[in-house]
Amino acid sequence: MAPPRKSRPGFSRRAQFGLFLGYVAAVVGALVGAVLIALSFLHPPAYIAARGILREATTPVSTGLHWARRRVADIPPGVGGYFGVMGENRRLKAEREAEKQLVERARGLVIENIRLRRLLQLRDREAETVAMARLVNATSASTRRFATLNAGLWQGVRAGYPVRGPEGLIGRVLEVSPNTARVLLAVDPESIIPVRRVRDGMPAIATGRGDGLIQVRVAGIANMPYRTGDVFVTSGAGGLYPPGIPVARVLGNARDTAAARPLANPDALDFALVQRPYLLPPARPEAAPK
Repeated sequence: MAPPRKSRPGFSRRAQFGLFLGYVAAVVGALVGAVLIALSFLHPPAYIAARGILREATTPVSTGLHWARRRVADIPPGVGGYFGVMGENRRLKAEREAEKQLVERARGLVIENIRLRRLLQLRDREAETVAMARLVNATSASTRRFATLNAGLWQGVRAGYPVRGPEGLIGRVLEVSPNTARVLLAVDPESIIPVRRVRDGMPAIATGRGDGLIQVRVAGIANMPYRTGDVFVTSGAGGLYPPGIPVARVLGNARDTAAARPLANPDALDFALVQRPYLLPPARPEAAPK
């Protein structure tokens, strides 16, 4: 039996109705286009008004379609971002747990350090400031480097007291009189300062060069490298200078010895602090009576 032929639209009311609506839409579109073309030539103001009405009518539809398109386009990035945020959240939680463990370990070390200090009967000493004085002058034309303070014996200043400024160590008191004191600057060749490197605690000795710079050399370690920018502070060894006072910054890469620039420039300072030695010298034993 031969297959039935494809039915024509005329045999279906639904197909006929759809075809009719298509024809009507085409005719209406053609008429609207013809009217708009005619208005654009015959009456431009009316054409502009009609175009505005059409734009007002189609803008909400275009806005809705644009919003829907953006929402659909945002679905894949949103899903990826959700999973990315979840992964980042897990990573941050893991880092937080690790940091909590480090904090607890550091807290335990602090407690242990305090306990050991108590066992060894050690105590931290704070540098006591004796006087704040004005730097009257500083020599810079000779190899010997001194400065003068307008404070002396009457203000509690004594020979051997360290002198510092806001930026770092200036030197130590060499001679005193009632109202003045002579300071041996850190850049003087006779100045010797025990220091340590900030980044690793390496001990070293800082001595003046007489030309405004400081020479840093290692203490007991051979062939030790220096990096540009290494900062050295007082170590507290010897008991004169309190630990932690900035002294100098290395100017260039070197080994064993390096040139460094002092962090405190006496020529640029108005005031300086005179402090007591970090550790006072032991008292001399009294002579036994004969």
